[in-house]
Amino acid sequence: MFIQNNQTILFQGDSITDAGRNRDNPADLGWGYAAQTAAWFSALYPEKNVSFLNRGIGGNRVKDLRQRWIADCLELKPDWVSILIGINDTWRRYDSDDLTSAGAYETDYRFILETLSRELPNTCLIICEPFVLPVPQDRREWRVDLDPKIAVARQMAMEFGAVYIPLDGLFAAAATQREPAFWAGDGVHPSQAGHALIAQSWLRAVKAL
Repeated sequence: MFIQNNQTILFQGDSITDAGRNRDNPADLGWGYAAQTAAWFSALYPEKNVSFLNRGIGGNRVKDLRQRWIADCLELKPDWVSILIGINDTWRRYDSDDLTSAGAYETDYRFILETLSRELPNTCLIICEPFVLPVPQDRREWRVDLDPKIAVARQMAMEFGAVYIPLDGLFAAAATQREPAFWAGDGVHPSQAGHALIAQSWLRAVKAL
């Protein structure tokens, strides 16, 4: 599976994908992994004339993505959709006592993927695994909530034939080479090196590196 000439790739998710993009400019990709991925792909394959879109929104949970799925995905008719969603479904449990169960996470995730499969059956799907690093220390407690959601993401990838990018495992491996804060200072939002790690993993997953 490889990105073809003149295709459009859509990045979807929360603040990790959003990365400060200018909402008034539909073509703006922010400063994170979406922009890095687009820049590297375009430099490697300038002849392909591929378009990249970013519709990540900071703070979003999967239920928020479901609510805006028509306008921010289906109406854009992308050839590829890359989704990274889930850490806020965990975070709100710990900072706001607002639980999203693994079952609710699966229900909303399944809805957006079933809708995508039905409305845009030829669109290729990439699912990125939500992740957390143990910095600060209280992030270790989050594993109880996040791990079942990671299992859901993996199950969705199998069911819907998605390219799967195991970011939680990739960041854990990277944290054996440099301290976790090097990759994400708060355990969630990647540094520039962390965004580069996502971009490299994404490009390898689609056989572009």
